[in-house]
Amino acid sequence: MITKIKEQVKSKIPFYKSGANGFNDAAVNKLLEASRENINNLWQILDSNATGLSEKQVEDKLDIFGLNEIAHEKAAPWYRQLLDAFVNPFIVVLVIIGIVSLITDVVIAKPGEEDYTSVIILSIMVLLSSILRFWQEFSSNKAAEKLKSMVKTTATVMRDMGLRFSGKKEIDIKEIVPGDIVLLSAGDMIPADCRIIQSKDLFISQSMLTGEALPVEKREHPIEDAAKRSPLELENICFMGTNVVSGTATAIAVTTGNLTYFGSIGKAITGKRAETSFDKGIKKVSWLLIRFMLVMVPLVFIINGFTKGSWLEAFLFALSIAVGLTPEMLPMIVTANLAKGAVNMSKRKVIVKRLNAIQNIGAMDILCTDKTGTLTMDKIVLERHLNVFGDDDDEVMKWAYLNSFHQTGLKNLLDVAVLEHAEVHKCIRADESFIKIDEIPFDFQRRRMSVILEEKNGKHLLICKGAVEEMLDLCTSAFDPGEDKQLHVENDKIVPMDDTIRELILNTSKKLNKEGLRVLLVAIKEYEERPLTYSVADECNLILTGFIGFLDPAKPSAKPAIEGLHKLGVSIKVLTGDNEVVTKKICKDVGIPVNHILLGNELEKMSDEEVLAQIDDITIMAKLSPIQKSRIVKLLQFKGHTVGFMGDGINDAAALRDADVGISVDTAVDIAKESADIILLEKDLMVLRKGVIYGRRTFGNIIKYIKMTASSNFGNMFSMLGASAFLPFLPMLPIQILMNNLLYDISQVSIPWDRMDADFLEKPQKWDASGISRFMIFIGPISSIFDYATFAVLWFIFKANSPEHQNFFQTGWFIESLLSQTLIIHMIRTRKVPFIQSWATAPVVALTSFIMLIGILIPFSSFAVSLKMQPLPFSFFLWLIVILLSYCLLTQFIKNWFIKKFNQWL
Repeated sequence: MITKIKEQVKSKIPFYKSGANGFNDAAVNKLLEASRENINNLWQILDSNATGLSEKQVEDKLDIFGLNEIAHEKAAPWYRQLLDAFVNPFIVVLVIIGIVSLITDVVIAKPGEEDYTSVIILSIMVLLSSILRFWQEFSSNKAAEKLKSMVKTTATVMRDMGLRFSGKKEIDIKEIVPGDIVLLSAGDMIPADCRIIQSKDLFISQSMLTGEALPVEKREHPIEDAAKRSPLELENICFMGTNVVSGTATAIAVTTGNLTYFGSIGKAITGKRAETSFDKGIKKVSWLLIRFMLVMVPLVFIINGFTKGSWLEAFLFALSIAVGLTPEMLPMIVTANLAKGAVNMSKRKVIVKRLNAIQNIGAMDILCTDKTGTLTMDKIVLERHLNVFGDDDDEVMKWAYLNSFHQTGLKNLLDVAVLEHAEVHKCIRADESFIKIDEIPFDFQRRRMSVILEEKNGKHLLICKGAVEEMLDLCTSAFDPGEDKQLHVENDKIVPMDDTIRELILNTSKKLNKEGLRVLLVAIKEYEERPLTYSVADECNLILTGFIGFLDPAKPSAKPAIEGLHKLGVSIKVLTGDNEVVTKKICKDVGIPVNHILLGNELEKMSDEEVLAQIDDITIMAKLSPIQKSRIVKLLQFKGHTVGFMGDGINDAAALRDADVGISVDTAVDIAKESADIILLEKDLMVLRKGVIYGRRTFGNIIKYIKMTASSNFGNMFSMLGASAFLPFLPMLPIQILMNNLLYDISQVSIPWDRMDADFLEKPQKWDASGISRFMIFIGPISSIFDYATFAVLWFIFKANSPEHQNFFQTGWFIESLLSQTLIIHMIRTRKVPFIQSWATAPVVALTSFIMLIGILIPFSSFAVSLKMQPLPFSFFLWLIVILLSYCLLTQFIKNWFIKKFNQWL
């Protein structure tokens, strides 16, 4: 059994190889080799050189590797998808019955007696459900096209075309081949998986692949231990689809097209979607009903054939039984429920793209979510500003503000976070009291930057901020800014930077890092007025002022939302590409228990069996690749969970598609939105919690219909079977059965507007075919008891016991059958006592009452003749009231016993 999941994962996710992090093994080895080799060896390995590829080399490589395009499975033609929409066991049964009805009711019917009623009803049901399914499949196949369109852009490469051309050339990225020399600058998208061969201040945003909020630094230096790392952790490798935030670089293309990391994701989201919880559930229920039909219909046919002597009449009667046993309104009721749920959810900022997802979100018992933007604000804020002794100190923030305000280089997310404290600007008059006179820009070797300001007294003030280790080496002293509100260095007490203070600073930095903060140090140095020849050499003998710590903080709404989801029986697992320290801190803040943390590199070394043994206890999975996220979703599904996945990046696309319900947001990248089933207009778990409740309410109403109809029809067939055996005539004519069935179906159209009891909404709800079967067996025959009681009243009291009086008998059972079926809607829709402890909504009460009234009036109308009915005496209705009241009382008694016995109702 365990090996099945391996095959599922491998078949669903192309390039899945253990240890390869989702890549093709050959592609991984190529990247690792490129990462650890020096430049000279790279030219040989990739058959390239510093001046660029020749025209002949490009042609040869295009023949070998093909165009640099994302692999794209071509969707089936629309007509094939339309035909596939009809290939469903339930639809097939309805189509067969419709064809037989057409033959018997129209083709071979006597002139003037043609009846199109059942044919039209069945045709509408089949067409509506199939066309809806077709449209879902048709639109979802466009997801890969979105991914493909995202990389339609150009890149600048070096090409050596001999006499025709040599040097820089801008080309369509699909023409890039391994070995191409690519020139990168701020704003460029990386056109292939590349190795950096020369760089200056290069910052790459990999958030679309890893989920990390901050850009990462890339350098050209070889990495000797590359084989021990995940490809995403290699500092000299850039990945297709990521973006250059700042700096410039020259890189060499290592892998292109299908063999890139981006390409592996594109391949993973093409093809047919895996069956979701809804798909599996509806299929099981359909086959359950079909099995009952295959047993009952032949029995009725054989018994009637032998007892009545007319095999044609027996066949027509058996056919009407088949229609009666088939809840032909199921596709319509399911669609109406889902559509009503979708409308309700849209009012609460939840857009449903695929209707089946509504049931899946209600059945969801595990939600896998990314951290950034879902649990956090998706915004870097200045969380802490501490002096050297670890105390909160506003003056440290003022020094940091002056540095960020006056720098003219790239203002990264950390600078933006500092500058959001506009109150500091007003307090210190940053642009009036301090005039910028010079700047020492940031670079990745120093990992710091400085501004030089002129104070009102004419002195020069150097303010430097940067990484902890680099800054600490430059500081010879520190000071406590004290409580004064002015930035006058001469008023502050300066303390020598001895080993004790140095250790204190390092310990404070480690503590802040453990809390998930990104920490920088701020230091200053004052100079007398001097020529503006400041350089890196002047960043020495600095005075340390303190720490500034940054964090993407938890959303205020996240904690109550998670508590709400826990109360609804939904557990949360965080799947992120970010590091485990930050994730652990955020999880603690929002109330997610941190039982065990699994990292991506650990996951790669584990077999499926090992992961399955631990997966229920793991709440945080960090540093995951996109393919690893998809693998986790598959493994959770294998353990029987209904899994929801919430994400908004390209790195989430495969997992969104594989989950039972993929949840994204309106600000997500196109491919994530296309792969998702549900889109939230707010990236907020509180909105999702409302969606879960609506999903369960919608599913509850679907289950109501199935259990009502299945048990009612099952009971009716028992009555039919018995009546067929001992009556000298048919207990109900085929046309009467169809009318009865039609009126009952109409009475259930209002079910989507019904409410569910609160206890039903408190836990995940899943399809349970065995529960439906059990419900049919125990609840269905109750109606047969009172059908037989009705037979007895009609036979013995009203003497409708001969073929001459069969219309009286058939009319009596028609009314009792319709009223009991319609009344039972109120008995089954709740665990509680109907009309006393729980009332249905007004639309349900109104429509069921109306249908019951119609059923009573039909025998007294002109329509009765065509249905071969006759008016009934008032005394029959007195007996009917007694029978229906007894039916309700016994059903309530059996219901209470059933709930105690099986701890289940709907």
